[in-house]
Amino acid sequence: MTAVTGEAPVAARRFPGPRGLFLAMVRTHRTALWFWLGLVAVAAAALLWALGPGADAAWAEYREMGCHSGSPNLGCDLPGPAMLRYETTVTVVIGILFLLPTLTGAWAGGALIGRELEDGTAQLAWTQSVTPARWLAAKLAVPALLLVPGTLAVTLLHRALWSTHSDLARAMGWREWHDDGVFEANGTLATAHALTALAIGVLSGVLLRRALPALGVAVAAMASLTYVLDDLRPHLWPTPPGTPSLMHKHPSSHFWPLQLVETGIVMAVAALATATAFLVLRRRTGVAV
Repeated sequence: MTAVTGEAPVAARRFPGPRGLFLAMVRTHRTALWFWLGLVAVAAAALLWALGPGADAAWAEYREMGCHSGSPNLGCDLPGPAMLRYETTVTVVIGILFLLPTLTGAWAGGALIGRELEDGTAQLAWTQSVTPARWLAAKLAVPALLLVPGTLAVTLLHRALWSTHSDLARAMGWREWHDDGVFEANGTLATAHALTALAIGVLSGVLLRRALPALGVAVAAMASLTYVLDDLRPHLWPTPPGTPSLMHKHPSSHFWPLQLVETGIVMAVAALATATAFLVLRRRTGVAV
């Protein structure tokens, strides 16, 4: 009886469940977790302000300047303080979503994977009956579970803002639906880009096994992918007959076809990067994954 009772805790320690891996990752990367939660909170609060009092003040100022009439004055070419605050707030949020893939790829390649392979933390975990495949799956799944709801929340708030006050942006000539930042923030692309950056960063870390090189490669790869997709975007859906393939030539009804086709391409890249990371890990560890 004594021998059986003494071995149970050992078995429990040797085979930690998903909850144990999750808690271990949260403890190790708690700074990144708090940074992400703070980033989402700031973006959400900014959009809620823009959706309510920010937009109300900007519209009131716009009307006071007489810019809503059929004969606007010369002052309408420049925004007033209220409109400038509104535009700055929205620009900051779009900038956060634009930078998110770069930050995610850098963190995934450097801190999440590269550093742990470089200093031996990953190899130590594998000796504690956490298989390489299980370790890598956790490294992908836990950040994804945090990235998706946070990014979707900001995207939905931005879409609500655009649906409600898009005329305000157009009135000052700020943005159109096909502008890169607006296009990515109003649909599924912001989330897809973040997940793809995570997969590319993980692959970079597995390949290079050093933090700084993996960080650099992940950032360069994600920047290159974004550049290619920006150029490819107008060609992802046919334009009306007789018009060139330019985003100024696509009608707004093409938003979702363009959005979903590009999302499919981005997620295919994410799937390929993920599969490659598991394959490389299997070849280097000699363990079936």
